[in-house]
Order: sequence, then structure tokens, then C-alpha cells
Amino acid sequence: MHWWQTGIIYQIYPRSFQDSNADGVGDLNGIIGRLDYLKSLNIDAIWISPIFPSPMHDFGYDVADYCDIHPLFGTLADFDRLLAEAHARGLRVILDLVPNHTSDEHAWFVESRSSRDNPKRDYYLWRDPAPGDGPPETRPPNNWQTHFGGDAWTYDAHTGQFYMHQFHRSQPELNYRHSEVLPAMLDNMRFWLDRGVDGFRVDVIWLMLKDEQFRDEPPNPHAALDARPFDRIQHIYTAGVEGIHGIIRQMRAVLDEYDERMMVGEIYLPVEQLVTYYGDGDECHMPFNFQLIQLPWDARAIGDYIRKYEGALPPGGWPNWVLGNHDQHRIATRVGQAQARVAQMLLLTLRGTPTCYYGDEIGMEDVPIPFEQCMDPAALQQPDLFEVWGRDPERTPMQWDASPNAGFTAAGVTPWLPLAADYVARNVAGQESDSTSLLNLYRSLAALRRAEPALNRGAYEEVDFGVADVFAYRRTQPESNGFLILLNFGSQTHEIDLAAYNVTGEIALSTHPDRAGRNVTRAYLLAPYEGVVIRLRRG
Repeated sequence: MHWWQTGIIYQIYPRSFQDSNADGVGDLNGIIGRLDYLKSLNIDAIWISPIFPSPMHDFGYDVADYCDIHPLFGTLADFDRLLAEAHARGLRVILDLVPNHTSDEHAWFVESRSSRDNPKRDYYLWRDPAPGDGPPETRPPNNWQTHFGGDAWTYDAHTGQFYMHQFHRSQPELNYRHSEVLPAMLDNMRFWLDRGVDGFRVDVIWLMLKDEQFRDEPPNPHAALDARPFDRIQHIYTAGVEGIHGIIRQMRAVLDEYDERMMVGEIYLPVEQLVTYYGDGDECHMPFNFQLIQLPWDARAIGDYIRKYEGALPPGGWPNWVLGNHDQHRIATRVGQAQARVAQMLLLTLRGTPTCYYGDEIGMEDVPIPFEQCMDPAALQQPDLFEVWGRDPERTPMQWDASPNAGFTAAGVTPWLPLAADYVARNVAGQESDSTSLLNLYRSLAALRRAEPALNRGAYEEVDFGVADVFAYRRTQPESNGFLILLNFGSQTHEIDLAAYNVTGEIALSTHPDRAGRNVTRAYLLAPYEGVVIRLRRG
């Protein structure tokens, strides 16, 4: 099997991981300084959110140059050193690729915007104002909306046309129907692959192609009465448009020119559509599966989805799981600290590749950010939905220790986002010395997963003990009895009767650490909010 199947991926939001030069923003040298910590987590790869030159209107997701490093984060030499140091420790490096749109400061868009007859004009999506009365800037070409709120069109007075963007107005969308755009983006990929990058997480990969006729999107009959405009329409002409799979296959072909490289695509779609992005083994190695973020934290709901997902995977399609990322509220905030331990056990014992968001291994929570300190453009464009759509709370600085600024940056420096109020009590240094901490549970789970083929590549089988709050499953491998995982999502103790399965075993790990090593004979009293991994033996 490949490294990206048996390993664990760890997402780093570089602005918030470690500041090495006392400017309040994390950087590449900061990541280099923490590589030994990352190695200690028993992970296999780090995914770094965008570090390319950018005006930072969307914190790097507005790329001004795909083949360089933003000075805020360092230099290409710093990146090469990071890559070499990571590889020396057996850690792979995955970069964030943002091919759907560029910054309006990218050289391509500067040319495109300069005149209607510029050779790069049609690298982007330009349209005349809609017919009608009133100033042209008040007549967008159609009803398309942005994810950040507002029309998906911005008027350019210089050329008298609108350009299209699904996010911030500073992020114009590329036109992949132009014959030169995709080859240029594939060359950008090769630039990093030639340097030794191990793969890409591809931003909004399913949005890269738009309706050739620019038709209005139809109303959404299921939208709530108070839904924002974006949710009042069905995005059939701006997402998953026919032809997108051909583009992804060409991206995959570039990766296949190199040994052991991979691509994971950001795709928010129902499972039936999500799995089509595996193609015939010639598209995404893994289309991101975000359902553990989106589902209610309920044992039956999660069990039902896993069954559905496993059943929908195409032949050879490898599953993957995510609990959080830079766009979603933190798992510890969503489910509480006790269930955050259960959540990590779920993530690290399911069949498939887990991706962990920085800080989740110590139970970091969302940090309330007052509007006057808000940095997120999605929230700033939708102030009435600030508390719902703001992404700053899950992007705050990593909590390394109890020193001023949590060890993220020097004392006396103002971090780019506020620190959590609990950083003195919840930090890496404090948890390293506590054998019962979430950090040490995470390390133990990751080490067990790495050591046991039944966990990193084995089969998955759901087990129903008839208890609504308990989700249970077995992980098995030929020539091994494997493991039974019991996860209690509720506040009650449950007696789990193992007799029907004629198995006994020993507790390999529990979210209640004092239970590790106990023998299990026919029955087990599963404590409230407990997760347990039982190494099975035949009874």
C-alpha cells in the first residue's frame, strides 16, 4: 500500500503554528523548529495551507505567484530546508494548491484586466453587463452568488465588463475552457513536484469549471425563508459542471509522472457525488470526506454514514476522514472535551486515512473573536452572520506552553489573532508531562495504528450491540484477531456483552487511561464518554 493510505496527515495553518522572527505571524522556520514535535506525534505527512506570495485578502488563498514563497513565511531556500529536514525525519510534505482562482494582483490578471484585446483576457471569466436600465455596474451578467456573500461579479470600469469570483472580489476565477490555462497550472504543479513536494491538497477542486452559457442558477426549493442569497439557489452551473473530471484527470496524470505523489481534493458534496471524484483510479487519490464535521455527533448517525460511505466507494477507492480544518469550528468546541477524546479514537481507528488539524491533539477550542478584531473576509463581508461564518476562531495560535503568548511568538509581540484564554492550562508542554492527557492519548493511538496492519489497512466491520449511544466496529487483518473498538457517545455506563461474539481480549487503549491493560472476559462496562480499543483473542 502507499504511504498516503497507511499514514496520518497533519494540517498546519502556517500563520498560527510557530513564529520564529517575532512579527506575530507563523512562518517556515517556525515549522522547521517544531519538526521533532511533529515526528513525536507518529504522523506521516504535514499539509501546509498556502504559503505563496499573496496580498492576503484571503490569507493565501488569493495567490499572486504560484512559484515562490511569501516573504511573511520565508524564502524558497527556507522551504527547501523545510522539505529536506522533514524528509530526513520521514515526514512527507503536502502543499495547498489553489487552481480555481488567483489574486487580482497575479500577473495573469493584471494583463487580463488591462484591455479587452490582451492575449490573457480570456484566462479569466469576463462578461458584459446584463441588458436593462441603470448604470452598467448595477447589472451583473446573471444571478450567481459568492460563498462569502454578494454577487459573484465585480464590475471593472476600465474595460466595461464584469469578472467572476465565487469568493472575495480580489479572487478572480480562472477560465479552464481557455487552452493555455490548464497547461500553465500543470507547470506550476511540476515546479513544486520537481523540488520534492509529496503531493497537493487541491482547494475547491469541484468548482474549477463553470457553465459555458453562463445561465442563471435555479431557485433552491429547500431553502429556508431567511436563507442568505447564496443558499437560495442551486449551484448547478458553478459546481461539478460537466467536464470537470477531465481537468482533474490531467492533474492526476502530472502526479503520476513522479513516484509516490498524491492529490487530495477539497470537495463538499453528498457521498454519491463525492465518490465520482476517484474516477477510475485516475482522478483524486482521495476526495476529502468531511462528514465527521457535518454530521450530528450521534452514534447511530455516524454509524449509518460510515456504512453508506463504505458501500459507495468504487473499487480501489481508499476512504479518508477529517474532524476539523481551517474552515470549520474545532471538534472540542463542537462536542466538548470528553467527547474530543472519543473523536480522536474514532478518527485514528477507522479504515482509511485520517487528517488531523493542528491543535486538535491537545483539545484546542474555538477562541471568541470580537468583530473589531475580525480578520476573516468571509465574516467581514457578512457582518450579520459574523458569528456563524467567521473562521478566525479555529485559526488561532498554537498553544505550546504557559509562557507569554503560549510560546507561539516572543513575549511583548501581538499575535495576528488573539490567544485562547485557557492556554496556560491547555498546552503542549503541560500535556506532555501528563500521562493521561489527550496529547499522550493521541500519540498512543497513532503509534498503535502505525504498528498494527489491522488498524492501518485492515478490514472494517460494524458491530451492533443494541445500545443507541454506543458505536462499535472491528478492524481485522488475515492471520490476526484484530481489534474491537467501542465508543460511548453518551453519559451513561453500558454493559457490553461480548459473549455472542465468542471473543475476549485485552484493553490496548482507553480514553480512561487507568483501564489500559485490563483483560476483557465476555463483558465490558463501558464508562460514560469512554472509547476503548480492545485487542481481541479467541475465547
